[in-house]
Amino acid sequence: MEEKNKKQFMVTEEILASHSQRFLNLLMDYIAQLFLFIIAFTIAVTIAETNGNKEFAANFVKNDIAQYTFVACISLVYYNVFEIFFARTVGKFITQTIVVDENGEKPNNERILVRTLCRLIPFEILSFLGMPARGWHDSISKTYVVNKNLLDEKKKQFYSL
Repeated sequence: MEEKNKKQFMVTEEILASHSQRFLNLLMDYIAQLFLFIIAFTIAVTIAETNGNKEFAANFVKNDIAQYTFVACISLVYYNVFEIFFARTVGKFITQTIVVDENGEKPNNERILVRTLCRLIPFEILSFLGMPARGWHDSISKTYVVNKNLLDEKKKQFYSL
């Protein structure tokens, strides 16, 4: 029994999510964030207009910094909430993938925060051009996006030995 506790599962390349799964994750997550943006912006406009600021929406459209800040905040909240609580976003639920650490376990909150902040790096999307499909937000935070079913199967096999 003690020897079993000493063994530690390690994520291997064969269980990593594919480029197509990662792309679908990105697409589905952008759509989910768009819905959050619309809801949050509608609430902000309603509050502003209720308080007499009838020009809020028009001024927002003209202010690139405000737009970037608002979108970045939506993204940070979205990824942190979903990945801290579920280790999965809407896209990852759909593609049956999950965020894990090098041992195939749910990453701690600090790693998720670093992962989320790294998504704001300009041109971060270009980091997916290589093989395997692992972006800077994965490598910097030491996290992996893997096929959940394959992970469960491999971990079961590993710990049954």
